[in-house]
This record gives sequence, structure tokens and C-alpha cells, in this order.
Amino acid sequence: MLLIALVSGCSKELDNNSSLTASAADLALKSGNTVAKSGALNAVNLGIAGDFVILSKTGITDVYKSSVTGDIGSSPISGAAILIKCSEVSGTIYSVNAAGPLPCRVTNPSRLTTAVSNMQAAYTDAAGRTNPKSLNLGAGNIGGKTLTAGLYKFTSNVVIPTNITLTGSSTDVWIFQISGTLKMSSAVKIILAGGAQAKNIFWQTAGATTLGTTSHFEGNILSQTAINMQTGATINGRMLAQTAVTLQMNTVVKP
Repeated sequence: MLLIALVSGCSKELDNNSSLTASAADLALKSGNTVAKSGALNAVNLGIAGDFVILSKTGITDVYKSSVTGDIGSSPISGAAILIKCSEVSGTIYSVNAAGPLPCRVTNPSRLTTAVSNMQAAYTDAAGRTNPKSLNLGAGNIGGKTLTAGLYKFTSNVVIPTNITLTGSSTDVWIFQISGTLKMSSAVKIILAGGAQAKNIFWQTAGATTLGTTSHFEGNILSQTAINMQTGATINGRMLAQTAVTLQMNTVVKP
């Protein structure tokens, strides 16, 4: 009888502990603590490319006057393809050779080579992330949506015809994998809410990215082709292009 009582007591204790553990896990999931965030995305490592607000392989064109806050550079093309004035940049303009905007340009081909290599690695990283929370959301039309953190995959073009909101904490990460082009309409805005930060938002695009006139964009653009800003568009983020970046009286600020 004593043995039965002891076994029974141990069984109840185990049951109670199991219930407590399950309850703790449930509470953690409901409150958004560590258990709920175990599958959270890691930010894309930009390496030295992250030191730049604009980085391209085939040049930077500009319609005066733009305002750029942060370092810019282009490689392997000659610095002669960096067509922006020193007075438009609050930062360093890096060139692979003695050509480029004078008198401010700095010749540093090795830094640019490393930055471009890091940019390409970051693009590959972002494009290779798996298990998206959403596939082809809105058939590529994400206008008007409020998006929480996570990986979003699109197998064709993406358009943003109306304002969108990205809502989350200051440590949340968004990655958008776009197999086609990305186009934002004129006067449209990306709005950040809940503490979301532009530095944690990554737009990986295989095709060209176009930001319409007077639009406002948030996040890091990793483009395999061109990034085109139309007249008066602004961005809080980075433009890292494996071809060219075009500016037309724009405001560009490194996050």
C-alpha cells in the first residue's frame, strides 16, 4: 500500500509539472516572448556594403539637386561614371581611380572591391532564405496592406500603388524576395509603425526597382539590376545595385 501511494504521488507530481511547463510555454507564445520568436529572421549581413548609402557597379547618374546623406561609390566602373556633385553628398564619394567628382572624391579601389563583393553576397543571402510566411501576397500587389515581420516571397513583379505599413518592434526583420521588378507609384509611402526600423528591412529584387515621383521608401534595396528614383522621391535606406543607380532631385538618407 505504501509503494502504491508513493508511485501515485510521483505520478501526480509529474502530471502537475507537465501542466506547469505547458502553461508556461503557452503564456510565452501568447505574450510574444522567446518561445514565440524562436523562428524569427536574422538580418541580412551587408558587410562593408552596409557602410554605403549608395553602391553600384556601373555608375550613379543625377539630375541636380539631390541630397545624399552617407557614403557612395561605384566599382568596377571608372569614377567618371559617378555623376553627382560634391555639394550634394554629406559623406565620402569613393572612386576606383582618379576620375570622379572633384575635389571631394576619394580613390580606394580595394575598399570598393570588398564592398561590391559583400553586396553580392548579401543579395545571394536574401534570395536564398527559405520558408516564407507568404507566397505571392496579393498576386504581387501589396498596396494598402499592413505587413508584420517575416519573409515574403514573390515569383513575379511587385507593385505598390497605395501606401503600405510595416509594423513590428525595433528588432523585427522583413525580407522581400522579388523575382521580377519592384515599382512604387508616385506619391505613395511606406510607413513604419510600432518601432520598426528601416535598417532591418531588405528588398531583394532580380529586376529593376523604380520609385515614383515624390514617393517615400523605407529599407535596404538589394537589386540585381538598376535602382531608379524619379523626381522628388525620397528613401530612408540603402540602394545597393549590381548595375546603375539613377537620381532625379532626390533625398537619400542612410538608416
